[in-house]
Amino acid sequence: MNLELSPSVKYWLNFFHPIMMWALLLLSLYAAFLGLQVQRTRNAQGEEKKELIKGKYNVRHHQIGSILLALMVTGAVGGMAVTYINNGKLFVGPHLLAGLGMTSLIAFSASLSPYMQKGANWARATHILLNFALLGLFAWQAITGVQIVQRILTQA
Repeated sequence: MNLELSPSVKYWLNFFHPIMMWALLLLSLYAAFLGLQVQRTRNAQGEEKKELIKGKYNVRHHQIGSILLALMVTGAVGGMAVTYINNGKLFVGPHLLAGLGMTSLIAFSASLSPYMQKGANWARATHILLNFALLGLFAWQAITGVQIVQRILTQA
């Protein structure tokens, strides 16, 4: 069975990945904010700590992080799939390589969660470092992704 997509479906598939990834970039910034609030809660004292605990930043950070992990991996695989469907090949370049790096970083970062829950400061510091590197790569990916979308639009 040979499934062939119509040219218009193939064309519009090009835009699902970038829209999803821009939404995930914004969600990543929110997760970073929540993570900073978790750290702030951990370091607070007295009444300030009681007030910050009410925000349940740790629970929200963990939940958003789980969603990010699932959607970022799915988005990376989806982006490669659409590229392959439309071109019969992947374009090995900085955008693809950085995207694969981002996927690895988020998986590694999430895998530190059980160690952080047991109070391992090395895991917490590594998690923070990996996520800031991830945000930096993600911002760069957004820029290179816009360049790719512009190329697709000019070819249409």
